[in-house]
Amino acid sequence: MKKLFITTLIFLAGSALQAQSSQTILFFGDSITAGLGVQQEQAFPAIIQEKIDSLGLNYEVINGGLSGETSAGGVRRIDWILRRDIDIMVLELGGNDGLRGIDLSSTKDNLQQIIDKYRAKNPDGQIILAGMQVPPNLGQEYTSQFQEIYPELAEENDLPLIPLIMNKLGGEEELIQGDGIHPTPKGHEVIAETVWDVLKDYL
Repeated sequence: MKKLFITTLIFLAGSALQAQSSQTILFFGDSITAGLGVQQEQAFPAIIQEKIDSLGLNYEVINGGLSGETSAGGVRRIDWILRRDIDIMVLELGGNDGLRGIDLSSTKDNLQQIIDKYRAKNPDGQIILAGMQVPPNLGQEYTSQFQEIYPELAEENDLPLIPLIMNKLGGEEELIQGDGIHPTPKGHEVIAETVWDVLKDYL
């Protein structure tokens, strides 16, 4: 009985140590990250967690997506999220700015503020920037300039860039929901692969 008790203590201590040493990955974004229209376990952050677990890596994925979130909303919300330590942040915001025709300089400034706030709180952490695109409703010039925000920020801040997080979805019905914007469960699987191609090098 004594031997069993000691073994149990060792196991519990080891489990506690593993929990304490686990690192965190924050996906900070809008409805694409949140998984609007699909089950939580079907959204791409959950798929990434499954991939990480299958490889035996000690990371906890946090889905910080909020449907309807703009870059300005992200600035207001990030301090609350950063109350806990975050080792890696995948930043996926700005799409709703583009859909609303928000001034491009404001979007870029807001994203920069989020980057700065993260670095101030987690100086040794890693940010991965997810590029976004919007439909050409507001004209080709706006659409092109919007898309350029992300490589510019990546270069200015020396960040890895996922060029266009939804680029591989195209207009395929099995990948995009009826609203023409949000991914289906299969679409989230494609996004997870796109994100993983960049994220894996930082785990």
